[in-house]
Amino acid sequence: MYDDRRPDDSPVNPVSPVIVVIFIAIIGIEGIFSLGNVGLIGGPQSIGWRLGALQDYAFSPAFLDYMLATGDAAPQLLMRFVTYPFIHGSFQSALIAGVMFLALGKFVGEAMKPLGLAILFLATVIGGALVFGLVAPDTEPLFGAFPAAYGMIGAYSYMLAIYYRAVGQNQVMAFRLIGILMGIQLLFGLFFETGMAWVADITAFVLGFALAPVLLPGGFARLRAKLRHR
Repeated sequence: MYDDRRPDDSPVNPVSPVIVVIFIAIIGIEGIFSLGNVGLIGGPQSIGWRLGALQDYAFSPAFLDYMLATGDAAPQLLMRFVTYPFIHGSFQSALIAGVMFLALGKFVGEAMKPLGLAILFLATVIGGALVFGLVAPDTEPLFGAFPAAYGMIGAYSYMLAIYYRAVGQNQVMAFRLIGILMGIQLLFGLFFETGMAWVADITAFVLGFALAPVLLPGGFARLRAKLRHR
């Protein structure tokens, strides 16, 4: 079979710069906290860096309640909708969430342009925080990159559904990944107090799945064509 690839073509598609930058931010910030926690940088005060960051950048339903009650949309309140994915409670949590985001972001980034990826990230983390803020207790914080990862899973599941439909296979197979992850999360919830962060995860997944048809190249044209045929 003739191979039309050029000699200098890489056999592995590069990861989108948007995904790389977000991943580096996730791991880099966690690296600072972890090094400070063991005393390698920052001196004695570095032990409190993680707690201080959680207080300053994590999201909480209490902030949403305050904004809705007072109409106050100060930048220091709004920023929490997009800063919470970069703060984690432990190195293990940051590593798992970061790797999930990088892996799924690579697959989605092979089909979606950088602007679409940036919109997908912002929409899913903001939407996840918003729904979480409406249903979770006021005292429960939201932090970590899992909603961002689940948003990518939603977009990837849409891409799989389109592929399975094209090859004549059952589109339900596209939801195996989210089913497995939710099953694992449910299992952990039976033995550990996991809180309601899953609300943000599911919301981000749904948003990722819903936005993918629009954000993928040609998405607006396909949507317009569908509306015209109705």
